[in-house]
Amino acid sequence: TKRRGGRAGARLQSDPKEPEARLKLDDLSLYTAPQKPHYVEPAAGQLEEHVATLRKLVEPYTGWCQATVGKLKPKVESLVQSGNDSYVYLQNHPKDFYAQAGIIGFTGLLGLFLARGSRVKKLIYPAGLMTVSASLYYPEEAVTIAKSTGDSVYGYAVRGFAAAEKLLSPQSKDGKGSKAETKP
Repeated sequence: TKRRGGRAGARLQSDPKEPEARLKLDDLSLYTAPQKPHYVEPAAGQLEEHVATLRKLVEPYTGWCQATVGKLKPKVESLVQSGNDSYVYLQNHPKDFYAQAGIIGFTGLLGLFLARGSRVKKLIYPAGLMTVSASLYYPEEAVTIAKSTGDSVYGYAVRGFAAAEKLLSPQSKDGKGSKAETKP
C-alpha cells in the first residue's frame, strides 16, 4: 500500500519495515528544467551575403528618403486637404460663382492676347488683369492679400537695398583709401 502526501517533500511509504525515503525537488519530473535544443545556425549562403551587402550600401539612402518623406508628408496632406475643401466649396458654391470665375478667367485670356511680344508682358498683363477683376468681386479678400503681399514686398526691398549697399560701400571705400595712400 503506497501512500502519497500532498506536499512537495512528501514521503513514500511502501512497507512499514523500510526506512522512509525523501524525494528531492530535482527528482520530480514536474520541476526538472527542459533540455535546451541544440540549434546550429546554418552558414549564410551567397544570396544572403549579397542581400546583406546591398542593405549596408542602401542604408544611408533609405534614411534620407525616410527623412524627406517625413518632411513632405505634412505638405502633401495639407495639399490634399485643400483639394477636398475646394471640392466641397465647388459642390456648395455661392450664387453667381461660376459667372464670376468665368469673367476672371476671360480677363486672364485677354491679358495673354494683349501681351504680345515680351515674356515679361506675358507674365504681368494676365496676372494684373485677373487680379483687378478678382478684386472687383472679392474686395475684402483683395485687401487682405494686398496687405500681406505689401509687407512681404517691403521686407524683400529692404533686404535688397541692404545687400546692394553692402556690395557697393566696401568697394568705394577701398578704392578711395588705396588711391589716397598711393598719392603722398
